[in-house]
Amino acid sequence: MHIGAIHDMTTLAVSNSPGPGPVMRTVLVVSVVGVALMAWFLLRGYGK
Repeated sequence: MHIGAIHDMTTLAVSNSPGPGPVMRTVLVVSVVGVALMAWFLLRGYGK
């Protein structure tokens, strides 16, 4: 995922601009963080 996309998503999550509602913004941010944590968890045991 490109860093700009992460910046745009976090900006969207904290801004008051029209677009996805607060629940949808929260779901998007939590899902991105969850995917990153799951990837880290799965990949940390790969090198052993």
